[in-house]
Parts: sequence; C-alpha cells; structure tokens
Amino acid sequence: MYRELYEEVGLSKKDVRLLWASKYWLKYKLPKRLIRHDAPSGQPVCIGQKQRWFLLQLTGKESEINLGTTKTPEFDGWRWVSFWYPVRQVVSFKRDVYRKVMKEFAQVLMNESKRAELERGREERGEKRPFRNEKYDGQKARFHKGKK
Repeated sequence: MYRELYEEVGLSKKDVRLLWASKYWLKYKLPKRLIRHDAPSGQPVCIGQKQRWFLLQLTGKESEINLGTTKTPEFDGWRWVSFWYPVRQVVSFKRDVYRKVMKEFAQVLMNESKRAELERGREERGEKRPFRNEKYDGQKARFHKGKK
C-alpha cells in the first residue's frame, strides 16, 4: 500500500494515518471491448482487477502531494471532493466496487466522528482522556476497558 501511495501521490507512511482496510477483496471485470489481448497468443492480458482498499487520513501537508514521482504518472491532477462524488463519477463497470467500499468507509468515518465528539466533550468537562488500554466501541458510542 505505501509503495503505491508514494508512486501515485508522492506521500509516505509518515504523511498519513491508516484508519481502515476494506474487510474484503473487491473485484470488477472489464467490459469485453476494453480487454487487451497478447499479440502472439491471443490470450487476454487483463480481464479485471481484485483490490483491497485503504482509508487514509492525511496528516502531512497538502504541499507534499506530488503526482510526478514516476516517469509515467498515473494521475495528472487532484482535488478534494465530497465523499460520494467518486461513486457518481467513476466508469460504470467500477461503480459497484466504489459503492461497496464507500459504504464501508462511511461507517468507519461516522464512528471516528463519534469518538472525536466524545473526546471533545470529555475535555470540555475537564475529564481525563481514556487510559491506553481503554478502547472505543463505535457501535455503543462509549469507552470501555480493554483486556490487559
């Protein structure tokens, strides 16, 4: 993941925080018209992709983003967009994969938001932050003691 991150957007592990990895491998098949074939054998070169997705939080500076780290960059521009925008804009044969992973990531982000809200409330009330072995349970929106 970090190799791809560097090659595609010029960021390293120190520039991001891993929030989540998709629970399942996600697959899509290319439409027949887009499948390339090897010249001598006639065999398909690629019929689709199997992917694992990662939700990352940018902790570094936006100015560190660099799309030109390779001789043949994969992207020519970037911008911040609303959460669901990619689902509406991606090519149709990838849309189901995007929808599935974005639903999964939306749940993670809601839990992150609840956790941050709880921590802000604790700080405003002058309460101590949770101990290291306390874990946040996003489903129940409360903290509980972890096993030692």
